Amino acid sequence: MNDTTRTGGCQCGAVRFRIHGKLGRPSICHCRMCQKQFGSFFSALVTVPKDGVEWTREEPGYFQSSVNIDRGFCPRCGTPLTYRHPGGLEIAIGAFDDRSDLAPQIQVNHAARLPWVEQIFDAPVHEDPGYYSRQEAVISFQHPDHETEAWPARGLQL
Repeated sequence: MNDTTRTGGCQCGAVRFRIHGKLGRPSICHCRMCQKQFGSFFSALVTVPKDGVEWTREEPGYFQSSVNIDRGFCPRCGTPLTYRHPGGLEIAIGAFDDRSDLAPQIQVNHAARLPWVEQIFDAPVHEDPGYYSRQEAVISFQHPDHETEAWPARGLQL
């Protein structure tokens, strides 16, 4: 991973971070706790440098999911953000503004993976041009993938 400063945050923009230093190994985890935290088939995380995280807006809330593990999330919108363990901190790859070079390099807890996860990208691709034009008409309140001086422009939706 390169040594540049990286930014990211939650979906609503209330929690934002800046990472200073070199990132560790991107991975996906198939354990049941990660499935539940992300509400998905697995989690995708990357290790961040010790003392290299700067929370530039609010900080995550935490849920202690086991004796040694805390799971961080945005207290406002619920976006899963962190996996904190005795060895350090990992941040969800999807929370980074630029994720293009964070392809997972290893899978952990592979034995706990869902039996069909290997085939999910073999499913047919939905290609309805009308669907995509309707999606473009959606007015999104999601924070953009870059730093903003103030957010949200319209005030928090609670």
